[in-house]
Amino acid sequence: MGYDPSVLAVTRHDADRQDECMLMRTLTFIVVRRVLALIGLGPSPDAEDMEIAVLRHQLMVLHRQIARPRCVPSDRMILATLAKLLPRHRWRIFLVTPATLLRWHRELIRRHWIYPPPRRRGLDAAVVDLVLRLARENPRWRYMRIVGECRILGVRVSATSVRTLMRRHDLGPAPRRSGPSWKQFLRSQAKGVLACDFLTVDAIGLTRLYVLFVIELERCRVHLLGITAHPTGEWVTQSARNLLMDLDEHAHRFR
Repeated sequence: MGYDPSVLAVTRHDADRQDECMLMRTLTFIVVRRVLALIGLGPSPDAEDMEIAVLRHQLMVLHRQIARPRCVPSDRMILATLAKLLPRHRWRIFLVTPATLLRWHRELIRRHWIYPPPRRRGLDAAVVDLVLRLARENPRWRYMRIVGECRILGVRVSATSVRTLMRRHDLGPAPRRSGPSWKQFLRSQAKGVLACDFLTVDAIGLTRLYVLFVIELERCRVHLLGITAHPTGEWVTQSARNLLMDLDEHAHRFR
C-alpha cells in the first residue's frame, strides 16, 4: 500500500506553516524587546535570549528533517525525569508526545524494581515420599503436625513446602471437625474488624513511598492514615492512634 502524494504534500505544507509562524513569533519577540529597550520601557535582549532563540530555530530545523528521532535508554531516562519536573502544558517543547513520556517513566520505574528470581532447590525425592505418605496415612494431621513428625524423624521441611506438596498431589488440608469457616467468621465479625495494609507509590526520583490505609469491613470505608518513605513501628502506632481519634464515638465498635 503506497503513500498518497497529495496527503504528504498537505502535511509538509502544514509543517512549513507552523515553522513560519514560530519563526515570526521569535522575530517579533526580539523586535519588541529591542523597541522597548530603545524607548526605555524594558531591558534589551541579552545573550541568553539570543541563544535560546538560536537553539529553538535549530531544533525546528532538525525536527523538520527528521521524522522520528531515535532515543537511547539514557535519553529516555533524562527526558522522562525532566518531564515530571515540568508542568503538563509545557510538554510541547519535547520531540515526543506526552503519552510517550509517561510510558518511558513507567518503564523506568518497572525496570528499577525488577529483581532476579531467587534460586530455589527442590526437595529430595525421599522427603517428598515421606511427606506424602504421612499425609495419606494420617488424614487428620495438619501441616504443622506433619512438619513436627518429620523433625522427629530427622527431616527438616517447612509448612509451606508441605502445603505445596499436598496441593500438587490433590491432598487437601485436614478436615475441619467443627466451627465456622474463615469466610463465615469474617462476615459475623465484620462490624468490629478493621483491615489495614500498605501500598507503594514510586516518586519522580525512584523513591518508594509507603501509604498506610485501613478499611472498615462492614461498610468498605477506606481511611488514609499516612504516607512515608521510612515506615517504622512508632510511625504505625501513632497513625493508629490518630485513626482512633478521628473515629471518636465510633471507636468502641472495633475490637
